[in-house]
Amino acid sequence: MKRSLLILTLLGSMLSAAEKPNILFIFSDDHAQHAISAYGSKVNQTPNIDRLAKEGARFTNSFVTNSICTPSRATLLTGQYSHRNGVPVFNRFDGSRDHVAKHLQQGGYHTGMIGKWHLGSDPTGFDRWIVLPGQGAYWNPQFLLPGKKKTTIEGHCTDITTDLGIEWMKTRPKDKPFFLMLHQKAPHRAWEPATRHIEMFKDKVIPEPETLWDDYATRPAALPVNEQTVARDLTRRDLKLTPPADLKGPALQKWMNEKPMELEIDGKVLTGQDLVKWKYQKYMRDYLACVQGVDDGVGKVLDYLDEAGLAENTIVIYSADNGWYLGDLGLYDKRFMYEPGLHVPLLVRGPGVKKGSLPSQFVANIDLAPTFLDLAGLPVPDFMQGRSIAALLRGESPPDWRKSMYYRYYHDPGHHNTRAHLGVRTATHKLIHYWKQDAYELFDLTADPHEQHNLLFSQADAQNPAIATKFTELKGELARLKQHYQDTDDLYADPATWPAGSADGPWDAYQPSGMKSVSEAIQAAQDSQTK
Repeated sequence: MKRSLLILTLLGSMLSAAEKPNILFIFSDDHAQHAISAYGSKVNQTPNIDRLAKEGARFTNSFVTNSICTPSRATLLTGQYSHRNGVPVFNRFDGSRDHVAKHLQQGGYHTGMIGKWHLGSDPTGFDRWIVLPGQGAYWNPQFLLPGKKKTTIEGHCTDITTDLGIEWMKTRPKDKPFFLMLHQKAPHRAWEPATRHIEMFKDKVIPEPETLWDDYATRPAALPVNEQTVARDLTRRDLKLTPPADLKGPALQKWMNEKPMELEIDGKVLTGQDLVKWKYQKYMRDYLACVQGVDDGVGKVLDYLDEAGLAENTIVIYSADNGWYLGDLGLYDKRFMYEPGLHVPLLVRGPGVKKGSLPSQFVANIDLAPTFLDLAGLPVPDFMQGRSIAALLRGESPPDWRKSMYYRYYHDPGHHNTRAHLGVRTATHKLIHYWKQDAYELFDLTADPHEQHNLLFSQADAQNPAIATKFTELKGELARLKQHYQDTDDLYADPATWPAGSADGPWDAYQPSGMKSVSEAIQAAQDSQTK
């Protein structure tokens, strides 16, 4: 660390615990911004997450820089784009790298990580941690503990993760400020909600999005070949269909993973649009029921902060690792740089945050790590590529704030057959480049907010002087951002060059501990890291 940064760190650590805010970061998985009522959801209500918007700031232009689980989590820790932090796809994060939790820990914070980690390596920089192996399970999940231990906790993962977070706060050292990353698995696929939320949504009819029947006519480089459509790609497992009783082993798994194009439902054979409509309703009910569990958890945590007298000195941040498609453009999942996958929720409440504010500046997940440090009164290291949003939280408008954002997705070939691409988004336009096909898509987001008309698709449009000028302008801005973030076109373009190791494990070295309760798991984590 540079001498000046070391001095600032030492000065920051000299502040008393009372002068430093606690930071509680609640992170969900695949939570679409438009599945939050504070963001205008027409399909569900999230009253507890809405409390953060009412009592703090709701960002209207918050983006992810690589919309896929593991890369997003590496960016969260490092404040770096994927090409800098070594995690472009589902590969293992190198825990020896410098990252935000290590700086907070060195700056006097008691640090914790609970829930979905999905980075393939043991967490580092945390005083206590309890994480899911890989994607984790919704029901009776296993959790990994320090010391190569694992335990199964009975119940639903969302409720358990919430309770683990509250127990962690109850048992924290009281003479230090805390930094807790509380990461929910939900509402990630396979969308297995708690029973109470299945009942809550079972009879609801979810409005279909305008673009559910998108034919991708002007986007041939990307969408027609993708495998994340509601119509074609939801499996029997996704749809919670009951398998034949005699199927076992590989035959059962094969049946569960098949994508049905005809189903008998309530004595009626469904095909075509009728089947798509049924699939959409089933998918959305399960997804939204999982979201409801997350919202319940947020409410339970906020109530605990109030009851414990911690609310006034705790900054609470809610976000998600990716955007998500709620049938928009006919899709589920994330990955593409289109608006539903690019936007992520970001809501912040706490001391110094302007109540009821709606910051419209472009922010991205590279900005979260610098923000945590800034809020803690600690310096932001040079390796982080983002910028603290603390000024925006106070209601300020820095004149030099970014006017565009840079995106890059690598996993090609990969899940869902999503083509690798990069792009730039401004307040009014978006340019996407599928670099392996050398194909471009240009959208006017003001005239075409649902991105239905690629302005470069027809020769007549492409030759329009205004469109040609905008295309040249955005290509220039894309090149500028690539240079600014020190990215190159060929980096990780070949899967053979991707870093080794998987974010999903293996976890065979972890030995069962036999514990079943939340409090026992917390105590085991504490004991193993104080020995």
